[in-house]
Amino acid sequence: MSKYTNSLKVESESSRHNTQDAKLNTDNWELREECGVVAIFSKKEINVAPYLYKALMALQHRGQDAAGLATFDGKKIIVKKGTGLVSNIFKEKDLKIKGKLGIGHTRYPTSGLCRMCDVQPFVSGNIAIAHNGHLANFQEMKDELAIRGKKFETSVDSEVIAYLLNEKLENGIENAVKYVMDKIDGAYSNVGIIDGKLIVFRDQNAIRPLVYGENEDFFCVASESAALDINEIPYKGEIEGGELLIIEQNKRVKIKKCEPRHCMFEYVYFARPDSIENGKSVYEVRKNLGGQLAREHPVSADVVIPVPDTARTAAAEFSKVSGIRLEEGLIKNRYIGRTFIMPTQEKRCDAVRLKLNPVVQVIKDKRIVLVDDSIVRGTTLREIVKLVRNAGAKEVHLRITCPPIKAPCFYGVNMSTYKELIANNKTIEEIREYLNVESLGYLSIEGLKKAIALPLCTGCLNEDYPTKVARELAKQKKDVDLARCG
Repeated sequence: MSKYTNSLKVESESSRHNTQDAKLNTDNWELREECGVVAIFSKKEINVAPYLYKALMALQHRGQDAAGLATFDGKKIIVKKGTGLVSNIFKEKDLKIKGKLGIGHTRYPTSGLCRMCDVQPFVSGNIAIAHNGHLANFQEMKDELAIRGKKFETSVDSEVIAYLLNEKLENGIENAVKYVMDKIDGAYSNVGIIDGKLIVFRDQNAIRPLVYGENEDFFCVASESAALDINEIPYKGEIEGGELLIIEQNKRVKIKKCEPRHCMFEYVYFARPDSIENGKSVYEVRKNLGGQLAREHPVSADVVIPVPDTARTAAAEFSKVSGIRLEEGLIKNRYIGRTFIMPTQEKRCDAVRLKLNPVVQVIKDKRIVLVDDSIVRGTTLREIVKLVRNAGAKEVHLRITCPPIKAPCFYGVNMSTYKELIANNKTIEEIREYLNVESLGYLSIEGLKKAIALPLCTGCLNEDYPTKVARELAKQKKDVDLARCG
């Protein structure tokens, strides 16, 4: 290991979860995690923009609404960003910008809209920051900074973090980052450029992923190892929770004691199966999830069919453990994005048909085990079940690799209220009836923990949030939702 391998730590980005989220059209709900981040340092004075671009391409699944990159050319920060897919934003000339160090970001907004001012990296003076996660006390920090005269131009966490860093930067980067960690609550994997230095830091619970890799030319930090692979940079390990890395100075500082509570959704849904996060192969974890699910909820059936794409690996292992053959019974249109939000019920039904088409020869007159990763609201899955039944299925048995989602997330997943979550409002039997399936089996929380074999954040499953502000917000939101229902 070289001298650079000693210093690492960063986490993932977020947009904004506030009361405005309730205005989202969530009837065609899809889970979305806000963002992917990358930071690259060249040991040989190589311009890093092309490598940042490739890394962002590998992280495209973590944010399809906007992307940006920033480099430091020795004198100033240069920023290129825009809305849309990575391949459509950056032109050849953008990748010729100078800089031996830089950061990048892909973004999902939670408001349904993506304003240019919210596209990251966020730049303020000599600071550029990109963020993955969510600050549970964002509004509190924003209000506090506003009292001190700060004017906000965006709705992103990075702006709060940049302003807080600026308040203590005269005392050095280490003291400034410690001040930030003392002030903020939530999930944050941050990459940044400060005074021409590349930095990375991650919350002490290491909720969102952050890996690093290195070869003779580059040192790279990213949300997933796929961003390393595309640049032929070998994976070396993880940035630990509560850690600050100042890459150019070979400085690795433990700011907070690491108390890991990794997001289980990274393994269930968000991450690419070919990635490594927190030292675990996502592919292997999903195999474990499928096998455990088959053992917990056996069923007599003819065919196992995954709901594409994230349930494929788990479905294959479910098939292996159960002895029921695996078939591709639903074919996905790969030109329809993850965030295909439609305003009416008729159009939402059309959206399912645009995204998925059944293979009648596989489904007709068969007892089907349909394997999916999770159920949030259930409306889209209900349409998928209808699709399978219309293709002639004799029975449909639904198996879910995630336990029932009963509570909001305050760490970067766009589930902001209790009332939108079907498992908070219905029993499993009522959900089974709503989805119109013969049987419904969720993986247990203990089964999930066994399959992933890491300390996990399970706040959205059982309200066991790792941070104080999130626990307080959960109580407030529950009281509000109960009041509305009453």
